[in-house]
Amino acid sequence: MKNVSLKLPRNKMICFSGLSGSGKSSLAFDTIFAEGQRRYVESLSAYARQFLGQMQKPDVDEIEGLSPAISIDQKAHSANPRSTVATITEIYDYLRVLFARVGEPHCPLCDTVIRKMTIDEMVDRVVRESEKQIEAETKKKSKRVLILAPVVRGRKGEYYQMLYDFYNDGFAKARIDGTVKSLSERVELSKYKAHTIEILMDELTREELGKINKDTRQRLSEAMQSAAERAGGLVTVVFPDGSEKMFSTKWSCPNDGFSFPEIEPRLFSFNSPYGACETCHGLGTESLFSEALCPKCKGDRLKPESLSVYIGGKSIVDIVRMSIDHAVDFFLTLELDETEKQISEAVMKEIISRLQFMLDVGLNYLTLNRGAGTLSGGEAQRIRLASQIGSRLVGALYVLDEPTIGLHQRDNDKLIATLKDLRDIGNTIIVVEHDEDTIRACDYLVDFGPAAGKYGGEIVAAGPMPEILKDKKSLTAAYLRGDKIIEIPKNRRAPRADKLKIIGATENNLKNINVEIPLGRFTCITGVSGSGKSTLMHDIIYQHLARRLNGEMGRPGKVRQVLGVEYLDRVIMIDQGAIGRTPRSNPATYTGMWSHIRDLFATTEEARYRGFSASRFSFNRPGGRCENCEGNGQIAIEMHFLPTVFVTCDVCRGRRFDRETLEVLFRGKNIFEILELPIDEAHIFFKDIPAVEDRLKVLKEVGLGYLTLGQSATTLSGGEAQRIKLANELAKRQYGKTMYLFDEPTTGLHFEDIRKLLEVMQELVARGNTVVTIEHNLDVIKVADWVVDLGPEGGDKGGTVMGVGTPEDIANDKKSYTGQYLKRALKK
Repeated sequence: MKNVSLKLPRNKMICFSGLSGSGKSSLAFDTIFAEGQRRYVESLSAYARQFLGQMQKPDVDEIEGLSPAISIDQKAHSANPRSTVATITEIYDYLRVLFARVGEPHCPLCDTVIRKMTIDEMVDRVVRESEKQIEAETKKKSKRVLILAPVVRGRKGEYYQMLYDFYNDGFAKARIDGTVKSLSERVELSKYKAHTIEILMDELTREELGKINKDTRQRLSEAMQSAAERAGGLVTVVFPDGSEKMFSTKWSCPNDGFSFPEIEPRLFSFNSPYGACETCHGLGTESLFSEALCPKCKGDRLKPESLSVYIGGKSIVDIVRMSIDHAVDFFLTLELDETEKQISEAVMKEIISRLQFMLDVGLNYLTLNRGAGTLSGGEAQRIRLASQIGSRLVGALYVLDEPTIGLHQRDNDKLIATLKDLRDIGNTIIVVEHDEDTIRACDYLVDFGPAAGKYGGEIVAAGPMPEILKDKKSLTAAYLRGDKIIEIPKNRRAPRADKLKIIGATENNLKNINVEIPLGRFTCITGVSGSGKSTLMHDIIYQHLARRLNGEMGRPGKVRQVLGVEYLDRVIMIDQGAIGRTPRSNPATYTGMWSHIRDLFATTEEARYRGFSASRFSFNRPGGRCENCEGNGQIAIEMHFLPTVFVTCDVCRGRRFDRETLEVLFRGKNIFEILELPIDEAHIFFKDIPAVEDRLKVLKEVGLGYLTLGQSATTLSGGEAQRIKLANELAKRQYGKTMYLFDEPTTGLHFEDIRKLLEVMQELVARGNTVVTIEHNLDVIKVADWVVDLGPEGGDKGGTVMGVGTPEDIANDKKSYTGQYLKRALKK
């Protein structure tokens, strides 16, 4: 950022646009949001701040009128196996309350409905049942009615002291293991055997029950009350005909005596010992690193009694297995009585509003039990947004990072309407975005540039949308006006005879589809979110080709046949996964140029004089690195309630290497200064060293010239990581007959960056390779040679081929959602 000053309107939807690396995220997240977070922490008590630590002030002179800030980025989702769509959105918390308040418990052993009973209800039940039996058995021998307190149920022990205490309290008899015994006699029990002990509270003769009066009812009530108090709410009644029933003031099965724990929200939590399966402790799998289901709960995570409480005939696990659209239908049609409606009204409102939001932003295909770690960045961001919408905060500042990622054009309008609703209730929205529809929908546009990296960091234009559209300096405005466009090819590549044929694909939601991918051409796989695109590319095409061409051992998706593999030599998947899991990984190390750079330093006269080898210039090994920070340049400070904070190492001052290593210079720069070079500058610096220059040239071509050589992998977006992988492949020797698979490569790219990327992808095809990409961006789809459109919807309603052909063919297909929007793009 170049000493920028900026005024932003409150309660408006503001878009930050500009080339990748021009400074949008630096201002939105590293400055505005970071300062909002720091001020919040500073407002807490000194006691709270001691746990949170001292947060570093962003590099900004002053921010006035800053609202409490909430960041919703693409890296917010957790890889915790216990985190799911339902827990992230807090829907699961509301479900637990709902089931605890209006759920109908059933016995896990016999499936009998279990209800709590008051003492008066028990007395009425005993009287009615006894009168019925006495009337039916008038000629039979009289029997008594026993009121028993089941104080021990199937537990080992001698229980001598307990029985003695009951005798001292005035109780004369107990039924032990089915036999009534006098407590005045010594009762010998084996401590190795499980026993059932029921204390006799009272016994009424048949004649006494035949003359029910106020005194008799009072006697029954007192006996049952005493039994319930001593047996944890349980009362066993032996009727005149010898039959028995168990009643409970709590939750116990009247048939087999199964005793429910108290039904409260934690009973339905797989994170609490009260509700979690005792075998897997709520994981649902055999262990943390296993995919095999728990043998006890079969993946349901909860105890049998937790799974035996129903609402509308469904357990809580049945509901979280539903997709979002099915869950909405279930709750909107759920029939409850008037009392249940009154109890559940507030909870139901929260559940339905969160579900409806996810439905509105194109996430209808996700199931509520979908693991957080399996979500894409765009899905995770929209799910977190759902929980924020549910909170209905007013006066907040929301900072969002490309919320349209992974979203089909059809669903863009719904997302935009939701963001406007968030604005209209009194919030300010800052959206870092490249999507044309979202940019046009904003009230205020801030365009960054004029270029990327050190050539960016300036405000090219800022103001209301109508004014910015007229601005001649703004590159974004030039594309919005149509002055600059991504050209449609005049002639699309003619089809060849060789094709990759997918026959009978049935993995996940694919409906036994047949698909042909023409080789040596540029193909786009399109369709609404959840329609089966990723399953087709990752599970079917890549896994089968990788197994047969690359010798990989992954599990291929279900398909009857894959034909045409003999026309290919290699398959390469270039996805948005990180290029490394630690901050030590960076563009220089990933592309392999760092080894060459270290060799260059080792050949300098100063290094040879000091006896330094190439390993001396590695920040991953002891020897030349700063040992205080172990070559990281920063020291991590764990925060108890906030993300980990990184502070600059006070020994090397962030330079990663020790003093002696930094004294060695190559062309006037030390090893740290080389790491800090932007790729654009490094390309000039190493122009006569082919092993390094070749890799830097390709990184520039894919639009990453603004990144520094040493930029940490953990700070890269998914789109940036994907383009680094692409550059790494392009820098290798090209053999042709390779299939390159891309998953939304335009993520995080400006119109101008997309134009550059398309030139690189088209060059790959021109060299005899095949490019297949999953894409929603119409500028990419319109320049493809071939399109495979899946749909019609997501989840269960998707997985069919809606159309195949050229972009023009798809645009003329009235059944295709993609075609409807593609038609407009082709006309423009």
